[in-house]
Amino acid sequence: MRIYQPAEDSFLLDEFLDKYLKNHKVETYLDMGTGSGILSVTALKYLEKKNVLAVDINPRAVKQLVDRGYYVIQSDFFEKIDGKFDLITFNAPYLPLDKREPLDSQVATTGGKRGDESSLRFLKQSRKHLNVGGKIFLLVSSLTPMDKLRKYKPKAVAKRRVFMEELIVYEIIF
Repeated sequence: MRIYQPAEDSFLLDEFLDKYLKNHKVETYLDMGTGSGILSVTALKYLEKKNVLAVDINPRAVKQLVDRGYYVIQSDFFEKIDGKFDLITFNAPYLPLDKREPLDSQVATTGGKRGDESSLRFLKQSRKHLNVGGKIFLLVSSLTPMDKLRKYKPKAVAKRRVFMEELIVYEIIF
């Protein structure tokens, strides 16, 4: 499996996270689907290392971050995660399935047959891992179906137009 390298979506969420952490008190942070670890690097500017957890399903991404000294766990979403967090981010795989895409890159880009399945699974599991008053920042695309995601009352907090789509960071509070 390839490690997802930062692109426009990662940069948008990273810039937003940096501004957010600069202005808000956060004790514990979970970087779901960390990939290259770009968001964890930003979080470490504001939080103690022991309070930043990176998670990815890709063993290569996990090894790379462990080798760099990060606190990281290989897990399929919250399968191996204990505890609660003040802030959870997820740069979700948000594109609908395209069978022409190589299988090793689909894990980072394809959110399921429709494109929203990964985000929905993440949100369903995240509720019990979020502290009272905590927030989730979820990045998706204008190509991601929103009909089922709307039940979580997402609030757009950052947007960027890229080629034929718009990237959107949603704030979700339970």
